[in-house]
Amino acid sequence: MHDERPIDDRFEEALRRAIDAQCGADCPPRLAAAMRHGVFPAGARVRPRLLLAVADAFAAPLDAGALDVAVAIELMHGASLVQDDLPCFDDAATRRAQPSVHAAFDERLAILASDGLIMAAYQRLAEAPGVPPRARLRLVTLLARHSGSNGGITGGQAWESEARVDLERYHAAKTGALFAACTEAGAVLGGAPVDALPEWAALGARVGAAYQIADDLKDATGDEAALGKPVNVDARLERPNATRQLGLEGATQRLRDHVAALLGAIPPCRRPERLQTAILVEA
Repeated sequence: MHDERPIDDRFEEALRRAIDAQCGADCPPRLAAAMRHGVFPAGARVRPRLLLAVADAFAAPLDAGALDVAVAIELMHGASLVQDDLPCFDDAATRRAQPSVHAAFDERLAILASDGLIMAAYQRLAEAPGVPPRARLRLVTLLARHSGSNGGITGGQAWESEARVDLERYHAAKTGALFAACTEAGAVLGGAPVDALPEWAALGARVGAAYQIADDLKDATGDEAALGKPVNVDARLERPNATRQLGLEGATQRLRDHVAALLGAIPPCRRPERLQTAILVEA
């Protein structure tokens, strides 16, 4: 029977099931609570929305299999946020208008919760019953690539420990890589040819670049209460930031340029206009 509920509601239910699967009777209760705290309440869910929008652009069914893949991406994203907030990185006391995981629990449980979310992401992909085995293997591989040290989000976080870093290279890894995973995964679900997948990953990287500049602008000019997280973090930690390098006007223009380029960079699919609309909403 077809589920008529909104896709956002079905996604949140699938995400809760994935967390429940990791937080059974043998999971220490405080670790289970820390893992839940890392992904709830819902944030913007930009990445799973993008993944599902790409699948929809191919007219692929947004069924339980597609939701499982979107959940895996969000679990990986949640893990990265838990790490990003740690005292050794941003030392952020809040996230999503509530205490960050290490502030609500402690650093040890925050690190272990991040590990648990990463494992949950891979388990969700590996066991996704609605996705053909060959596609599952491709999805596990692409998530590992975009989350790893060589241009993935792990490398992106590590660039902050280097004496010098190129802004675009830093943003491409720390933010763009997981967006690239979203668009590439959505194309896999849509049945895109293997040789077309790099184009879809490149599209996601472009979306990520736009998103990161928008985030830099919010960090420089936003309100902590409205955003639900600390602001002026990059200036305090002397980290690369588009507004610090380009100025407010320059960063705003760079964002406009990225968005304009995005709309002409969508690879062939059945319903590109729906993906254009989704990208404009998120960008």
